[in-house]
Amino acid sequence: MTIPDHRLSDLLPGIRVGVDMDGVLADFNTGWMSHYNHDFGTELEALMVQEWDGLYRLTHFGSMAEFWAWAEGCSTFRDAPPLPGAIEVIQRIGAKHRVAIVSSKFEWAIPDSLSWLADHAVPAREVHFLWDKTLARCDIYLDDAPHQLRELATGLPRAVVCRMVQPWNRPLPGVIDVHSWEEFEAIVDRVAAERATAAATAAPERPQP
Repeated sequence: MTIPDHRLSDLLPGIRVGVDMDGVLADFNTGWMSHYNHDFGTELEALMVQEWDGLYRLTHFGSMAEFWAWAEGCSTFRDAPPLPGAIEVIQRIGAKHRVAIVSSKFEWAIPDSLSWLADHAVPAREVHFLWDKTLARCDIYLDDAPHQLRELATGLPRAVVCRMVQPWNRPLPGVIDVHSWEEFEAIVDRVAAERATAAATAAPERPQP
């Protein structure tokens, strides 16, 4: 059987799009709260989360370490629902560009995270679980973690860094605010068009025969 040439290529004509998972693709807070409410008879809602790394303050746990110890025993990462528009848009982006999942995870959360990506048919050509997300070297990033946004913006000055606006993060210099997946899709298309034009302009002209 002859395999078509386009199936042999690992490249797409677009750009590398680095996307975080929790708080960007997945509604992690709704996921863990559904487990917590079931276990402890509470009525927590995702809108209650207003700060980064302070989830335990909404619970009876005394620290984030205690929170994560409990979360490790639940499927908090696999059971998180997608954020509105995330799956539909990431599939459209993945048809034109190279989607790379770039997420920071504890080792115990990796299997559930991979299952979540498969469950929702996320078209990721790469999956990176990194604490230093600059190592993924993407053209554009979408993240919600305040420290990651700062590190991406300073560590990769040529990359376009986008903040998924959430109550637990704030505007940062050099970072583009994004309020929806549709808004991010438009930015990806614009950046791809600008870089394609720049590459074509910089390419040397071929000599005429």
